[in-house]
Amino acid sequence: MNRTAYICREYLENPCITQRGLAAKLSLSLGSINKEVLAAVNKNYLIRCENTCKITESGLEFLKEFKVDCAVIAAAGFGSRFVPLTYDTPKGLLKVFGEPMIERQIKQLHEAGIYDITIVVGYLKEKFDYLQDKYNVKLLFNPEYTTKNTLATVWHARELFYGKNTYLLASDNWLKENMYHAYEPGAWYACSYTDLETGEWCLGIDKKGYIEHVSIGGNSSYFMYGPAYLSREFSEIFIPELERYYKKAETNDFYWEQVVYDMINYPKAFSRRLPPFFANKQPDGQTYEFENLEELRHFDVSYRTNSDNKALSVISEVFNVSENNIKEIRCLKAGMTNNSFLFSIEGIHYICRIPGAGTEALINRSEEYDSYQAVKPLNISDDVIYIDSKNGYKISKYYENSKNADGSDNADMEKCMEVLRKLHQSGVKVNHSFNISDKIEYYEKLCFGTGDMIFEDYMEVKANMLKITAKLNTLNRTSVLAHVDAIADNFIFVPETALPKLIDWEYAGMADPLIDIAMCCIYSYYSQKQSDRLLEMYLGRKPVSEEIYILYSYMALGGFLWSIWTVYKTKQGDFFGEYSLKMYRYAKDYYAILKQNLFVE
Repeated sequence: MNRTAYICREYLENPCITQRGLAAKLSLSLGSINKEVLAAVNKNYLIRCENTCKITESGLEFLKEFKVDCAVIAAAGFGSRFVPLTYDTPKGLLKVFGEPMIERQIKQLHEAGIYDITIVVGYLKEKFDYLQDKYNVKLLFNPEYTTKNTLATVWHARELFYGKNTYLLASDNWLKENMYHAYEPGAWYACSYTDLETGEWCLGIDKKGYIEHVSIGGNSSYFMYGPAYLSREFSEIFIPELERYYKKAETNDFYWEQVVYDMINYPKAFSRRLPPFFANKQPDGQTYEFENLEELRHFDVSYRTNSDNKALSVISEVFNVSENNIKEIRCLKAGMTNNSFLFSIEGIHYICRIPGAGTEALINRSEEYDSYQAVKPLNISDDVIYIDSKNGYKISKYYENSKNADGSDNADMEKCMEVLRKLHQSGVKVNHSFNISDKIEYYEKLCFGTGDMIFEDYMEVKANMLKITAKLNTLNRTSVLAHVDAIADNFIFVPETALPKLIDWEYAGMADPLIDIAMCCIYSYYSQKQSDRLLEMYLGRKPVSEEIYILYSYMALGGFLWSIWTVYKTKQGDFFGEYSLKMYRYAKDYYAILKQNLFVE
């Protein structure tokens, strides 16, 4: 840190500051400050004025080198620890005392004269659009927000750091006092102090206030907490190294601070050393990085009773409790159709399901409700506490010490097939069906309504699927209540019962029973041999040729259906990796098998 620049800035911003006040801010003796001020006076950067100093034109010219050019705000991530709030609101847009956290920081930057602000967005990026009009900020999209951490976020904004003095902020920080300035005398990272054990990135700080080493975890220490400032000299060395890290596959989960960590701790491993990185010590209660909803509730009491969140409101009404009684909220792995989170009421755990983007066009919630009601006497489904037949919100019991079925474990799959036999042989009926041909036509219309299909040979493959359905229509197959989504993950082994529970009945309807076996095969990415074995498990005997070909028919049709489904969901902003390719391949490969065996022309 350039002490002369710091002192000039302080006299510019606060002409009444005393040398004793400067000594306190810089953690220097009064004698040292006297020498620093005298040096600035001798350079004609300051002139003495009664009991203080005043910056001169020369001093202002000197400060130009330290002028902050811009700010970058990282806002691409999901914020999993704030579910369900972040299912529809990015973490940075959550309000604290009625004001979105990111807006508070933008205003603080404006107060310091920083108007060139870029927000790096990803998750729910459209939610940030209004900020462009309200504050004249710029948005930069990070397309890797689902697969990489903040190192990639900074990499996508890397050009904004070269040759510039830049603040680097996190959108979900809340700063009590404005800590930004028009001029910064050197690169720094904000830090706070704790005398407790912490898992934060703790700092070793030398006598001059510079960070000399970083350790993950510690106690009685200052730790990285809040925004950072990267001078152009700092970025000239730091950003090329960050770019080098970005190109390594093993760094996908890295925070951008990992590069700083390594460059400070292991300087000999790098061709150039970082310029001194100052520890910008902040007082207690100045900076807040809320770790979860509980912390936010403690800080802003309005979240205890009214978070303005639909899911929490539903839970509150169902259990007749205040939102503050909804505890231990934790994000569960997102499903392909919905989002879910775990919570507890008076120590008992439940799962709340929230319909995902675009599901209102895909799922008939009234039919799902009817299916749950129909299978309730069979005691094979999850225990539902509440389900809304209109919007699909669902609350169900959470099974402690449970596990999902393993599609590669024959013992697991034997029991899953037993559940399906119990369902199919129960005689339970509903008034709706799952007609796979109709679903293909419907999903196709949804996709063409949002843009062209992405498969070049789509019409050829569709024609082949029509041949399969034509053949199936000539067979006199029994129709039963089928689950249709019998993925291994939807079978839950619980301590209380010998057989697994079968959850998520969104697609259930009257259909050929072998459709359940087919869906289980393709969801598990089974080979032909594995599929044959699963069919034999289900039947409890060797299948006849027609049963094998019916299974293959539904595997092909199911693959085709779910590949279209994935295209639609992708257009809604979801991402499923190679899933659509695998499903489309089932359609093509199993049609070829059927044709080879003369089951279709």
